[in-house]
Amino acid sequence: MRKIVVTEFLSLDGVMEEPAWTVPYWNDAIAQFKDDEQSTTDALLLGRVTYQGFAAAWPQSTDEGADYMNNVSKYVVSTTLETAEWNNSTLIKDNIVEAINQLKQQEGQDILVYGSATLVQTLIQHDLVDCYRLLIYPVVLGEGKRLFQAGTPTTLKLIDSQSFSGVVALVYEPNRE
Repeated sequence: MRKIVVTEFLSLDGVMEEPAWTVPYWNDAIAQFKDDEQSTTDALLLGRVTYQGFAAAWPQSTDEGADYMNNVSKYVVSTTLETAEWNNSTLIKDNIVEAINQLKQQEGQDILVYGSATLVQTLIQHDLVDCYRLLIYPVVLGEGKRLFQAGTPTTLKLIDSQSFSGVVALVYEPNRE
């Protein structure tokens, strides 16, 4: 069974929105952490806003990672998009939880979720997240979309931790005992 892996950039106060504040901290160790997560995945699960941002940026990009982003299978969860035309994209419009459960049952590697705040909330509410890969940055933003919202208690167990010059990587799995 495939796992759903949510990967996020977070401020110390849990904000995941508009992560341009991460740029000054980027380094080779963080790049390696991000490359490692891609090496165990063969699909992306994205919400509409993240998908549209990526689809606008990656097709013309020559940056490292562009080949992966442009060629990996992409599943886009949206009730408002009519089409998903970026290479290897499939639109999920109906029965979202059922469709994601079916994706998890398919043969293949893990399914990676970047950003996609609204989608992630749905995944959390339906206990569909199998792993959280969080990069915590030493900034406090005070407002914005948060990964864990009020009213969604979640118990996690720490699987791994690393430090990258002030940025901390934490890898958790849900404690389903």
